[in-house]
Amino acid sequence: MPRTALQPASGAPPALAVRDLRVSLPGEGGTVHAVRGISYEVLPGEVVAIVGESGAGKSVSAAAIMGLLPETAEVAGSVRLAGRELIGLEESHLCRVRGDALSMVFQHSLTSLTPVYSVGYQITEALRAHRRLDRATARQRAVELLTAVGIPEPTRTIHAFPHECSGGMRQRVAIAMAIANDPKVIIADEPTTALDVTTQAQILDVLKTARTLTGAALVIITHDLALVAGVADRVHVMYAGRFVEEGPVDDVFARPRMPYTIGLLGAVPRADLDQSALTPVEGTPPSPLLLPDGCPFVLRCPLAADVCRDGEPALRTRGNVTHPTACVRSDEFEREDGLDPARVFSVPRTGRRTETERRKRAERPVLLEVDHLVRHFPVYRGTVLRRRVGTVTAVDDVSLDVREKETLALVGESGSGKSTLLNEIADPRKTLDPGAGRVLIAGRDIHRITHRQRRRLCRDVQLVLQDPVASLDPRLPIGDILGEPLLTHGWPRDHIGLRISELLDLVGLDAAHADRFPRELSGGQAQRVNIARALALKPRLLLLDEPVSALDVSVQASVLNLLRTLKAELSLSCLLVTHDLAVARYLADRVAVMHLGRIVELAPATSVFAQPSHPYTHVLLSAAPLPEPQRERARQHVPLLGEPLDPAAVPTGCRFRSRCPRYLELSPGERRRCEDQDPDLLGVAEDHAAACHFAGPPRGNA
Repeated sequence: MPRTALQPASGAPPALAVRDLRVSLPGEGGTVHAVRGISYEVLPGEVVAIVGESGAGKSVSAAAIMGLLPETAEVAGSVRLAGRELIGLEESHLCRVRGDALSMVFQHSLTSLTPVYSVGYQITEALRAHRRLDRATARQRAVELLTAVGIPEPTRTIHAFPHECSGGMRQRVAIAMAIANDPKVIIADEPTTALDVTTQAQILDVLKTARTLTGAALVIITHDLALVAGVADRVHVMYAGRFVEEGPVDDVFARPRMPYTIGLLGAVPRADLDQSALTPVEGTPPSPLLLPDGCPFVLRCPLAADVCRDGEPALRTRGNVTHPTACVRSDEFEREDGLDPARVFSVPRTGRRTETERRKRAERPVLLEVDHLVRHFPVYRGTVLRRRVGTVTAVDDVSLDVREKETLALVGESGSGKSTLLNEIADPRKTLDPGAGRVLIAGRDIHRITHRQRRRLCRDVQLVLQDPVASLDPRLPIGDILGEPLLTHGWPRDHIGLRISELLDLVGLDAAHADRFPRELSGGQAQRVNIARALALKPRLLLLDEPVSALDVSVQASVLNLLRTLKAELSLSCLLVTHDLAVARYLADRVAVMHLGRIVELAPATSVFAQPSHPYTHVLLSAAPLPEPQRERARQHVPLLGEPLDPAAVPTGCRFRSRCPRYLELSPGERRRCEDQDPDLLGVAEDHAAACHFAGPPRGNA
């Protein structure tokens, strides 16, 4: 299907025109030139994407357009909204523009909504601030807006508070507020960050709906190129405060001519392909206070030459290149004897399982076994008269195993029970209810072992958490952080220093990092330290809880390559929790798809991605974006109905049926079976099981 029925208004004056925008922010070390002269236009109905790593200046430029920077910031250049200049406009006039002709969807929906007011009050407040509406009319309009952005039961949701809504629902409310007054321009700053892949797809659909309803121009700011491939008309790649490549999205994705853009595209893991290795942009962006001479990308560019240091290249079209780039060598990509852009960021092939290893899985010993594990949490209400009002079904009769030298990925939406299952394995001190199943590591039940055995277990099993910086003690240097588990487990002090050096080298850091504190590290470096700490005691099993979800795409690629290489070199077993199927395909040997506390599909990774059997798996794969604009726009997406179910109110029968697209295709008799019988996880092919009465490909594709 086409991206949307609405097309950019060709020949119309721009809804937003940015000319030579510059932003300077005072800091302790000097003035930070966060945005260094960017220019672009957005036509009515057009979608423009601004992409780049953290620190590129994307969000600062958006805040400058909205007039939301602190008073100490210096903003120069021109920002014209439908011909009206915004730079230098008094705050009282800006307040009339913001939320009316110009609106913004922020990254964190929970912090962008006021927690003490209902979502309905906040939407009606946005309406009444710019329109003369009475309360009844504003409330009716709020219900219409909630309906337009796909909120189920809007007349009930309008009374809910932000904390009572899921992350996806909160972001939809934020979009409803943004479109309330039919703006001319909507700016969406990382609108899908930290959301599940299915929720990301739904939010993008809602943004496209908002664009269609209002006719507004849409500016999407993101670090994820794949996310905007099927949405944007034009893309601007930003680095060190300025644009380094720009053009129509099809042209930039198909023929990138700036090494930085090539690196970003090569760093994207894909759910539709087996990739031998990702090609990350190594290193970190330069400090705005210490930009190198010449091209700011010169220190990270594998093609850098002396000419690149002579002066900062202008953003312009060179030779036969069809769109502007800020690279003096970009025209060489167009020559027959020139550079091959696909080989710009060549990396050695990472470790990968062989066919022999795959065939011999049954012969390898089981390292981790989860046997009919159940974990339910009581729900209480009241303080003085506290009473139990329900039960959260977090993990419900889950069985799986991980063998030596194997990675099993647990995938699914938030609330499916993935992290709870991981925590049951990581924390053996918990006491489960009788009959709640077993967790065995190397054949030993972790809830029925001695203190000495538990201490040994801590050496064999290590955990890598999602937030790389928050996982490290800010008071200790990296050397002490890595040495702490070694001291705890009795390593001789004269061996600890050597082991710390080995660990830093193992994860690609140099010895100087041992003296740094966590605040002095980038996100990727901090996660490498976390991995090094997990490897300090030479474990047999790594538990990985969303290890790359908080990282930029290029940093994510480096960490994914590192994890796959370490797995091969150290013969590690891994249990990976992720909501990103592309990450699961890149790292995992086997995949277990979880939904509402149950495993609904379990098979080798190759089988899950090539021949998924459960409709929930079909939905997850359909929602994973592809970094190919034409393919992404043309492919049919499998819809996921409704919102995630409440784990405290699990329905009878198949717990996925209310959201299942296949359920709608069934006959009345087949539907009754889904309503009455909870399907078991049964084999549908060799070493491939699914919990669905009608497992297999979608009936339309059968």
